[in-house]
Amino acid sequence: MLKIYHNNRCSKSREALALLTERGLKFEVVYYLETPPDQATLQALLQKLGVQARQLLRSKEAEYSQLGLDNPALTDEQLIAAMIKHPKLIERPIVEWPDKAVVARPPELLLELL
Repeated sequence: MLKIYHNNRCSKSREALALLTERGLKFEVVYYLETPPDQATLQALLQKLGVQARQLLRSKEAEYSQLGLDNPALTDEQLIAAMIKHPKLIERPIVEWPDKAVVARPPELLLELL
């Protein structure tokens, strides 16, 4: 099933949700700030996205610099652990299909996959 990792305070996330709704698609909304993905879920998302953990980090969040996440020596496991503990650091919105995923920034990126 289609899933959107959603933050209602984010305009891009709301726009992506609206696109999915307008198309009449069935999907699950995951409010990842309230229920952060676990390590296995994040690793699966990274694989579907085809990116490294660092590419999924929101580097402009205060926690990014406070936690020293700009350190290039940090492993993917360490970055994933930081995202689990501080889900605000996860780029959004992520839309996941069974075999692929996309960070819908801008939301129109979804149109290529729908």
